[in-house]
Amino acid sequence: MQIFKEQVAQHLAPLLDWEPSQVVDALEIPPNSKMGDLAFPCFPLAAKLRQAPPRIAADLAERLELPQVVEKVQAVGGYLNFFLKPTVLAQQVLEAIQEAGDTFGNSEQGVGKNIVIDFSSPNIAKPFGVGHMPTTVLGNSISRLYTALGYNVIRINHLGDWGTQFGAMIVAYLKWGNNDPLTEDAIGKLYRLYVKFHQEEEKEPSLRDEARAWFNRLEAGDEEATRLWKLFYDVSLKNFRRTYDRLGIEFDHYTGESFYVDKVEDALERVKAAGITEISDGALVVPLGDDLPPCLLQKSDGATLYATRDLAALFYREAAFNPERIIYVVALDQSLHFQQLKLVLEKMGLPLADALVHVPFGLVKLPTGKMSTRRGHMVLLDEVLEEATARVAEIIAEKNPHLPNKEEVAEQVGIGAVIFNNLKNGRMRDIIFDWDEVLNFDGETGPYLQYTHARCRSVLRRSGQQEFTLPADLTGLTDEAAQQVLKRLSQFGEAIDKAAQTYEPSTVSRYLLDLAQDFNRFYNTCRIIGEDPAVEASRLALVDAVATVLRRGLYLLGLAAPEQM
Repeated sequence: MQIFKEQVAQHLAPLLDWEPSQVVDALEIPPNSKMGDLAFPCFPLAAKLRQAPPRIAADLAERLELPQVVEKVQAVGGYLNFFLKPTVLAQQVLEAIQEAGDTFGNSEQGVGKNIVIDFSSPNIAKPFGVGHMPTTVLGNSISRLYTALGYNVIRINHLGDWGTQFGAMIVAYLKWGNNDPLTEDAIGKLYRLYVKFHQEEEKEPSLRDEARAWFNRLEAGDEEATRLWKLFYDVSLKNFRRTYDRLGIEFDHYTGESFYVDKVEDALERVKAAGITEISDGALVVPLGDDLPPCLLQKSDGATLYATRDLAALFYREAAFNPERIIYVVALDQSLHFQQLKLVLEKMGLPLADALVHVPFGLVKLPTGKMSTRRGHMVLLDEVLEEATARVAEIIAEKNPHLPNKEEVAEQVGIGAVIFNNLKNGRMRDIIFDWDEVLNFDGETGPYLQYTHARCRSVLRRSGQQEFTLPADLTGLTDEAAQQVLKRLSQFGEAIDKAAQTYEPSTVSRYLLDLAQDFNRFYNTCRIIGEDPAVEASRLALVDAVATVLRRGLYLLGLAAPEQM
């Protein structure tokens, strides 16, 4: 509706002595189309004009010169309601989509600005579990949303590749790994060794001391410790990249904690130079007041911590990318950590504090509780993707056995179901991992959206046409069902903008579900092929526009849009 809001604003703003942008921001979409297509609330004007809102609305309705797109205006209560001309609505929406194609809904608000997005960040030497699915698909979708707004997005995978756990992995590998070259099932073997270490540690606590000793050797650059760490790193990254390829996700940088080890000392000196640190029980801390615990930067034995390495990463990213924002897509249970980092930067007086944004999300849980890698209670993402793809393949074999490229379609639909299950609701909701829910292809699901896109493409193929230009006569799009689809299409850009600004891809998910529902109602109530030539042409143009927006919306969520299903 943005293009129509702007046209109304140009005519209404002079009567209010407002800027047009203020009017655009104030305009609303009524909950019922019988109340109009746009509404301007007059309540904020009451105090200044010393009149009741209904009187203000009536006066504006009388004085307003109607824009070309507006059929009539009504004052109802304290609102000024605008009704758009059906044929002008159809023409402007469909021409805009045809002209923009897959860039429809994009904007240029971020042109020339950089945004860093830190997401996914699995731990080296551990399998990619479904617990890492939310950060991965959320981060990917947010990256695509900000790219659509014109920003230059730098995608960073901050791998968990440093810390005492690698001492534990080295101990486990040396004790029970039989010097395995890890050429087959590498992650499975490393995961089993990791679980075994923690099982044995409960019986033999001295294993923890061995792990610390090996990590100290790794920090000191010991050749054997470094060789084993590099082995674990290489096989893990190879495995992760295979999974990312299946999900259609790319990163610009794989720079984990180890990348910043040689930058930690400079980061510490920078914080110390700001005069905000103090020594507490031999440790270097930044006190953060009474409401938050101090940020611990260095232990009494000289060891640095996660917060220290994150500060080093922030300083590096600031210098390397000059970002407007550094967005961390990290679970809700890390909120304290990011609050502390932000406060440290504020106490240092750095604008970087405003750039740091934590985008939290709920946890993925098994029906019996939170997942645990230490105890082996983990659902592997690769297993979920395989199962999802296999179930879709079974459905295709039963319902459409002659479908072209059915293996590729099964992969697209199966993986799409898993991704959409993570993005259909608000990100703060915990996800209880349930196989039947994840792989449910009915109702509000990714496969439903993909099927609606395939239905659009089927209609267009059956028409026998290659191009779907608008006829001069658009009366075939004046019925209620077609008008509702057109209005929904016009809201796509606003859905993209809102989803990006709130870091909520579920806004696009909900928009696409509403669009699919509107289109299917139109499909079931309005004949498309075989009508009067002008009616057929206009309705085919509408179907083509829906296919374009569905395809683009699915892409922004990280889903493919199959041509046939």
